[in-house]
Amino acid sequence: MELQQRINAFSKLGTFLSQFSRDGFSKNDDAEANDLFFDGFKHQIKLASEHNGWFTKENIAFSLESWANALNDSNINQWVSNYYFKSTPPKTIAVIMAGNIPLVGFHDFLSVLITGHSVLVKQSSNDKHLLPFLAKYLEVVEPAFNGKISFTEQKLENFDAVIATGSDNTARYFEYYFKNKPSIIRKNRNSVAVITGNESNEQLETLSEDIFRYYGLGCRNVSKLFVPKDYNFDAFFKAIYKWHPIINGAKYANNYDYNKAVYLMSEFEMLENGFLMIKEDESYASPIATLFYEHYNSIENLKDKLDSDAEKLQCIVANGFIKNEVAFGKTQKPQLWDYADNVDTVDFLLKL
Repeated sequence: MELQQRINAFSKLGTFLSQFSRDGFSKNDDAEANDLFFDGFKHQIKLASEHNGWFTKENIAFSLESWANALNDSNINQWVSNYYFKSTPPKTIAVIMAGNIPLVGFHDFLSVLITGHSVLVKQSSNDKHLLPFLAKYLEVVEPAFNGKISFTEQKLENFDAVIATGSDNTARYFEYYFKNKPSIIRKNRNSVAVITGNESNEQLETLSEDIFRYYGLGCRNVSKLFVPKDYNFDAFFKAIYKWHPIINGAKYANNYDYNKAVYLMSEFEMLENGFLMIKEDESYASPIATLFYEHYNSIENLKDKLDSDAEKLQCIVANGFIKNEVAFGKTQKPQLWDYADNVDTVDFLLKL
């Protein structure tokens, strides 16, 4: 199968996904194989939402919107133009996926197939409904994908390399278990935002998207703020208030109540507004419904700190702070060339 065939197939998938947005699900006559897949995918979205309480219809639709926007001819061609796609015998790549947000492992799935390899997917039980259905769609719009996509719930066997995503604990297991295979092993990472106190209300509002989208469960979600000494959080609380309905979600509310009780019993100082707690803490990983913060005295010292902790960080949200910063509100809208852990997956796959 030629590279252009693979590009065309994923572009068709992008058109198909564009029918499922937060504004509603509506058929697009330009979407190929719609009679076969439109109603079925609506059902899979319903199943995914029922199976996992964190996967609300809105959060699933947000993920689908993001992938629909990414998967078009222009974006895909811009992405692959950075590489030399040589003709080599395809290999089988095992991909072990996390399940914290909808379709969190899709970029690895896409990268394996776009480079001409076969993919062997081991999904998380928390996110098992959407991807197999989309794989079937790809096989229909591009029959050459038949036999190149497989899923397993059993022990992984007969593969040449592995891409695995998990916690720091599972990463140690992965590193030992796959020590004789070429691999990308991803560990825990968190995202932070650098606040100067000069942000507009609009910037702080868009930052709330980075904090609350997917209930804060993604590694690209901002879990900690760095703020100047004596920073006043009033403007921040005002700007994020539009997210207050998040507390109506039972799972989020339970975490909020539990963590608030822990903090109160431990007599920790914190600020809270009824749906988010802000606590001063040096850690990067904050619990659900909690945002950590830390004061900084100088921009240069903060840059040094974040540089030394680079392996713990996924995104740094800021405005004019560092070269590779992410703009406010953009953490959950990565481009195809934005790689997790800054590890170029396509380069790894093309060099196998």
